[in-house]
Amino acid sequence: MNEILCHLKNNPEFRKINTQETIQRFINILPLKLKKGIKFAYVKRQILYFVLTHPVYKMEFEYNKSLINTLLKKAQIANVEELNFFVTNKIERKVKKEEKNDHFDERSYGIFENPIKNQKLHNKVEEIRKIIKES
Repeated sequence: MNEILCHLKNNPEFRKINTQETIQRFINILPLKLKKGIKFAYVKRQILYFVLTHPVYKMEFEYNKSLINTLLKKAQIANVEELNFFVTNKIERKVKKEEKNDHFDERSYGIFENPIKNQKLHNKVEEIRKIIKES
């Protein structure tokens, strides 16, 4: 199975897969402060484009461009001569989680002492105990 995958990976038809894998490895060697801001990256016409998540990251990338170029030369990504950074203006749709309901599973059984001497407060604690036992 592994031999088949290696053979397919080395075919020229799957060059984009290899390039994307190389880009991902390059992203992984970047410093954490830069890596966090990358949405994805791609190569087009010998330019490596980084799509960033926020304009602050673009400023950070521009500031560290020489470091990234040095790392890029060591990574030897095929035919990449230039870097470009931009922030996407597309808003990601967040997957809706189940509706939040105010009900939760009670983890207590209402077994506790009520040493309060004040009768009013004592009754309130007993009401809370009753609610806990009923849930």
